[in-house]
Amino acid sequence: MEFKALKKIINTEKRNPASINIDIVSTKEIVNIINNEDFKVAEAIKKELDKIAQAVDMISEAFLNGGSLLYFGAGTSGRLGILDASECPPTFGVSSEMVRGYIAGGDKALRTAVEGAEDSLDGGEHDLINSGANSNDIVVGISASGNAPYVLGVLSKAKELNIKTIGIACNQDAKLKEASDVFICPEVGEEVITGSTRMKSGTAQKMVLNMLTTASMVKIGKTYENLMVDVQPTNSKLKDRAARIVSEIASITYEKAQDFLDKSNYQVKPAIVMSLLDLSYNEAVELLKKHNGRLRETLKTAGE
Repeated sequence: MEFKALKKIINTEKRNPASINIDIVSTKEIVNIINNEDFKVAEAIKKELDKIAQAVDMISEAFLNGGSLLYFGAGTSGRLGILDASECPPTFGVSSEMVRGYIAGGDKALRTAVEGAEDSLDGGEHDLINSGANSNDIVVGISASGNAPYVLGVLSKAKELNIKTIGIACNQDAKLKEASDVFICPEVGEEVITGSTRMKSGTAQKMVLNMLTTASMVKIGKTYENLMVDVQPTNSKLKDRAARIVSEIASITYEKAQDFLDKSNYQVKPAIVMSLLDLSYNEAVELLKKHNGRLRETLKTAGE
């Protein structure tokens, strides 16, 4: 499919009057201009919270049914999706298959621009098929303009395969809106540097992705209160965090928390259950399974 340039200038490509003279003002004024524009991002996202919540409900339901969340984007948008996906396993203790990110042009495009990848609708369809996505999954297309042919290819093919879709863009006239079951559009306005959507648009996308995965993980029981009780202690910092979490929830010393973590293969939730309910590791694991891994529910039921 041939890509045709848009005649109408969209917001992400318009000039920002606040930064017209950015090349002749002082350094302090440059960073002040950028900072003032960044303040607009959170307000733009606030207007989209209902849609973000709707998307979270879709995603969390998919997770509970064994589905995955798949991000697709080009350039900055693709990199942000991959970043968010890569941070879910260590934070929430989930499989790397549960949240996955794909970028137009493949892994090479993470560091180097791949000529024409964004403009390939067929490339998007190909990557969606190769991802193995099915009707249990959720596919998210990310594009600042919402018109990248690669992303349109992904979402159109997803719709053909009866896969639920979410579109994230910063342009209300985005073409991907038509292919999205939920369309999230924080309109952040013109960029400080015309067309540099790695700036406000990129920040908005990152903030939305943070909400999608974090809120969905909370809903499926990956936290206790606001503590990451499924953290994977893969380094000294995270081992220390795990011990502090066990110590706080179980109301025991840091040293005793470490002992329970040693006995539970450094799994935070079993360590807590072992301590509070005086159970063996295997007993704690089985009890958690009965409550789908939800620590709050496990402790509440056991105490009744």
